[in-house]
Amino acid sequence: MRKQLNTLIYLFAICVASSATMADEAPVLVTVDRAKIFQVKDGAAAVIVGNPFIADVAMVDQNTVVITGKSYGTTNLVILDQDNKPIVDELIQVRASDQGVVSVYRNAARATLSCSPICEPTLRLGDENETFQNAAAQATSRNELAEQAAGGQ
Repeated sequence: MRKQLNTLIYLFAICVASSATMADEAPVLVTVDRAKIFQVKDGAAAVIVGNPFIADVAMVDQNTVVITGKSYGTTNLVILDQDNKPIVDELIQVRASDQGVVSVYRNAARATLSCSPICEPTLRLGDENETFQNAAAQATSRNELAEQAAGGQ
């Protein structure tokens, strides 16, 4: 009986240690089209993102890095010090926001609306192609008109 109890305590200790390790390895969560500030204590000389289609990174100064979600998926962020030694190697997970968003499905075709509080069409990866292209074309056209009105080229 005592041997079984010791075995259970040992297994419990392993589970607790594994959970702590897994918690340390949890990804940094970023939302598509939003920026997240990442502080670096040791001072960064360079930042590298594994897949720039998923996330973009910019150094504000040697202690502040901004991560912007570009597309769904997982990539990594490596930050190097003055001696080109890695001081940060983090997993970055980019996902869609679920706040103020309504998805409308017609069979397999999806259209997404931003409802904050009035529902209006928005661009979201995975929407039906024609809906996405129409919204993108309208947004591009509107931005071009605004630039022209402001005297841009």
